Amino acid sequence: MNIQNSSIFQLMGAEGHQNLFFCNDPDVGLKAIVAIHDTTLGPAIGGVRMLPYETENEAIEDALRLSKAITYKASLAGLNLGGGCAVIIGNNRTEKTEVLMRRFGKFINGLNGNFVASIDVGTTQKDLEYIHSETDYVAGLPEFMHGGGDTTVFAARGVFYGIKAAIKDVYGDESLAGRKIAVQGVGSVGEHLVAMLRAENARVYVSDMTEERKLKVAAKYKAEPIQYAASYELDVDVYAPCALGGTVNPDTVPKMNCKIIAGSANNQLKEEAKTIQLLKENNILYTPDFLINSGALISCYSELEGYGAERTEALIRNIYSATRHVLQKSREGNITTFEAAKQLAEQRIADMKKIRR
Repeated sequence: MNIQNSSIFQLMGAEGHQNLFFCNDPDVGLKAIVAIHDTTLGPAIGGVRMLPYETENEAIEDALRLSKAITYKASLAGLNLGGGCAVIIGNNRTEKTEVLMRRFGKFINGLNGNFVASIDVGTTQKDLEYIHSETDYVAGLPEFMHGGGDTTVFAARGVFYGIKAAIKDVYGDESLAGRKIAVQGVGSVGEHLVAMLRAENARVYVSDMTEERKLKVAAKYKAEPIQYAASYELDVDVYAPCALGGTVNPDTVPKMNCKIIAGSANNQLKEEAKTIQLLKENNILYTPDFLINSGALISCYSELEGYGAERTEALIRNIYSATRHVLQKSREGNITTFEAAKQLAEQRIADMKKIRR
């Protein structure tokens, strides 16, 4: 995806995006973009990401890429939701205000339910409260507002089930006891994942760009701290990227000593085609992030539908079965796990289009 050499309409057409909305309000400092990829299955939902993008083109590319990933996540998880993404250009530490977030809420409300906002990098549940002051099209609210609560717990749980399914596929036994797992990035999702893995007696290695954070989590869960830059080179069963995307790329894959890649980071693959081929050549099982990182999305869907905790847990536990299905399809069709997951996601959407004609 390269906006430098293509028009916006060419980019949208190439990936099947339906809409791209912009909001510019200099009075409050808001520069926001909402991308809607596909609404065949239902209204688009997506996180609100606030980052100091270097260029507007970079922000547009991020929104387009992430919205498509949400479409696939929703489809594979069996949810009646479409894929969207919102980005706010700005420093979330120094430029984010109540006024800005409420103005963003008015922007979302003006989309008339075609987009539902949730949390992403650079936003919090408090921000969602501000957005909710101006619109009902919000999911991931705190429990005291009758929301589903902290979505990071559910995100980690989905990745946990994905890891167990991959372990079962490679070793024939889903037990994590004694398995070596490197978790790169121990923010909220990463820390919850570490806790779940240690509860099953996995041997966990943790890294984070913040040294203090890494050492704190390592001590809390009796995990082993390692250098962030070297986490993908460790001799482990599973490499779990839970921070920035792009760590699985043509430069890192030849150095990897893991059997499985399964984490919560979005857009883990850089230079997709080349990287996927290298993973195959190096016999590394890749579980696509849009397959196993749908726990937070499921939590938001349950909130919108009014489901209880039991139904939410059942939907998240289904990530295990969905992962097993993708791995089986990959073997039977002699295709990559990435292609298998993509085909299954697109098939459900195609089937639904037939019904709605």
